[in-house]
Amino acid sequence: MKLQQMLSFVRRAVDDYHMIEDGDRIAVGISGGKDSLAMLYALNGLKRFYPKKFEIHAVTVDLGFQNLNLDKIRALCEELQVEYTIVKTDIAKIVFDDRKESNPCALCAKMRKGALNDAIKAAGCNKVAYAHHKDDVVETMLMSLIFEGRFHTFSPVTYLDRMDLTVIRPMMYMNEADIIGFINKYEVPVVKSPCPADGHTKREYIKNLLKQLNQENPGVKERMFTAIQSGNLKGWTDYFGSR
Repeated sequence: MKLQQMLSFVRRAVDDYHMIEDGDRIAVGISGGKDSLAMLYALNGLKRFYPKKFEIHAVTVDLGFQNLNLDKIRALCEELQVEYTIVKTDIAKIVFDDRKESNPCALCAKMRKGALNDAIKAAGCNKVAYAHHKDDVVETMLMSLIFEGRFHTFSPVTYLDRMDLTVIRPMMYMNEADIIGFINKYEVPVVKSPCPADGHTKREYIKNLLKQLNQENPGVKERMFTAIQSGNLKGWTDYFGSR
């Protein structure tokens, strides 16, 4: 996928759900993975021509794994002329060594978000962009349906009143396969996650299930996404209900 194509998907999501306003300072959460790096490229490209002027600031929460090297991410941000903050933490030690969590993802996510939000506010940002794509939206809905018994997923825009911070998800119209195509085409320097739990989670199970469902029933992922848009879920009706 070319950058121009990705920008068209991102701009449509931003416009449909009113994600960006004049004067916004948007933190871009960078894990080092393909999704967050593609989003960095997209938002950096969008701000060059989008009618509403905004700034971006990249932020990485370093969980404290010894074999994490962020030099390529730092170099990329310098190349794109994007401010970059690395937040050093001991989250990995706390989760895996001190607490020895049997289900480490929940605690890690909570602590990581706390550290990220603190850094975002310190950088003077009023919004943070998460790199959730269409597959993530549908996978989260399936996880909620199967494991919690409710029809739910995260919304395109979420206001965190306790932090006075707005979360936006500008990649929500993009398929994961398209992001992979973009990363390969532009040789984006992805940093592999050193987390020992990576690839062994409930989400990975659901990801494989959705892939199988879509292979056996072509188009099922798109139909599920449409069901989410039209399902009267909080945060999803603003755009769909006005069409």
